[in-house]
Amino acid sequence: MTVERTSIDTLVVGAGQAGIAMSEHLSKLGVPHLVLERDRIAERWRTGRWDSLVANGPAWHDRFPGMEFDDLDPDAFASKDRVADYFEAYAKKFNAPIRTGVEVTKAVRNAGRSGFTIETTKGVIEANRVVVTTGPFQRPVIPPIAPKDEKLTQIHSAEYRNPGQLPEGGVLVVGAGSSGVQIADELQRAGKKVYLSVGAHDRPPRAYRNRDFCWWLGVLGEWDAEVMRPGREHVTIAVSGARGGYTVDFRRLAAQGITLVGLTKSFNDGVVRFEADLADNLARGDENYLALLNAADAYVARNGLDLPEEPEARIALPDPECVTHPLPELDLAGAGVTSIVWATGYAVDYDWLHVNAFDSNGKPKHQRGVSTEPGVYFLGLPWLSRRGSAFIWGVWHDAKHIADHIVTQRKYLSYRDASERQAEDGREIYEAKFLPSTEVH
Repeated sequence: MTVERTSIDTLVVGAGQAGIAMSEHLSKLGVPHLVLERDRIAERWRTGRWDSLVANGPAWHDRFPGMEFDDLDPDAFASKDRVADYFEAYAKKFNAPIRTGVEVTKAVRNAGRSGFTIETTKGVIEANRVVVTTGPFQRPVIPPIAPKDEKLTQIHSAEYRNPGQLPEGGVLVVGAGSSGVQIADELQRAGKKVYLSVGAHDRPPRAYRNRDFCWWLGVLGEWDAEVMRPGREHVTIAVSGARGGYTVDFRRLAAQGITLVGLTKSFNDGVVRFEADLADNLARGDENYLALLNAADAYVARNGLDLPEEPEARIALPDPECVTHPLPELDLAGAGVTSIVWATGYAVDYDWLHVNAFDSNGKPKHQRGVSTEPGVYFLGLPWLSRRGSAFIWGVWHDAKHIADHIVTQRKYLSYRDASERQAEDGREIYEAKFLPSTEVH
């Protein structure tokens, strides 16, 4: 059996938002490249999310500079399928060289010669460079404390689709970032008894003084912050575009009927135990919320903007019973809990990439996406160059930097010294004089 072999200057692995942005910039700069995608374009948006998910940012913000959501109000929040359609249309706009249904299984640096050999499910590819655009959401993570109980239905948020997917009974949602909050809210509105385990989080206002929080983070320079503050590596953000967008308020969720509990600590004989940190976690989230309001007010005053004041944004509901007297533990069967949804994030998976570009923890070593392994690049990861790097618009700007780096390397490698130029000129003269013409008359 003959194995198909292909040669290309640059191979891009993954055709989500990062891969499409990378392809656009490489195309503009004339770099021959190929984008491989194991499924369909933007597949994670189509099948790796729950049914009702919408983008967390408004349509005017969560897009590429080169194309708007022409059928949406700029302040609306695009559905997951509409986002996927957007990326597919964007790729067609510049005829991106994407091959779908092809999975990369192994990539290694060539020995004694330049470039890389990449094995795929459809053959072997030789490439001078590899750009990894598989993103941060590759492998759903369920912590090892998860109980081994066949009577409990346990799924990761990546597998959750809608309330009808779960059996009758209550639900424990572990994780209070955007995914956990939205799933808990949807389940409670569907009539289920919901317990929401709340850890450390940021809680920005959805909008303030007639401006979305995305706008505020932009004018305040937060999206372009290049250094993550110490201790903030694992803090999630609780924000939602669901039902037209709303500010996540955990006390309001409690008033709605959701029971808030602290960070999930352990399971033993059907009993789950929680950390005594619920009030502290809510207080730190409140601090984050109020800090943004204060920064916004100061910006308005400093620049003399005519934006309406919003004093009601600072009114807080009283602490509910579940906060003043938090549950230290919960007997799942006794409380009627039959399901656990783990909204506990993802890990990256680079098992296929056999190069010297990772630290001892398997984390990519890079500077603005340019890795320590020459010719290997990473794109679409959180804090690749700034706070906004993992967002749709942020990945587009990071892709431009990487594409420029690739073009610079290609220019250096195309250099020929005097003897090489003379040899090439001689070869061209010989071919023109002695080899038969291939022109068609």
